[in-house]
Amino acid sequence: MTTAITDPMTIKLDQLFAVTDTDGDGYVDWNDHQRLVDRYLSTYKIDKTDRRAQSLVVAYQMQWAELLRHADGVNRLSKEQFHHANRAASVDTSRFNMVEGVPHAIFDIMDIDGDNTISKAEFKQYLDVWSITDPSAMDTFNELDTDGDGAISRQEFIRAVREFFYSQDLNAAGSLFFGRLSR
Repeated sequence: MTTAITDPMTIKLDQLFAVTDTDGDGYVDWNDHQRLVDRYLSTYKIDKTDRRAQSLVVAYQMQWAELLRHADGVNRLSKEQFHHANRAASVDTSRFNMVEGVPHAIFDIMDIDGDNTISKAEFKQYLDVWSITDPSAMDTFNELDTDGDGAISRQEFIRAVREFFYSQDLNAAGSLFFGRLSR
């Protein structure tokens, strides 16, 4: 009996699809992204007129436009289309670098006290935004804090997002944003 080996990127994108499909209809569309933006603003208690909120909306709009550009003209993405569009958009930085654009905007939202780091409490709120209840997900904080100073710097956060989209290692810190992964 042979066991099928699943591509690590497929595993990560399956997980990202599951948390991005906020209404659970089996597709990701702009309304799912808008709900994520609304969750960030609600969880972090940020007014829609705040510059950080506006930056987050614009970053998600640009990301959505890039995903659609790579999805052959559809306006909502099935899981397979979501995989294809994310793979293509993550390496095509000709218009918008989604691997860094959205994460910088998210970091600005998460950094409540403006000290350019994310504390454990700020990271816990991030997990709440994405409705992540896996108890091991909070352990990810320590993995992301690569220098062990008790906080996640902007550099550590962006490096981890790059890892999520580019690393084949399911145990790499960036692969753990939504909890432990398994083949």
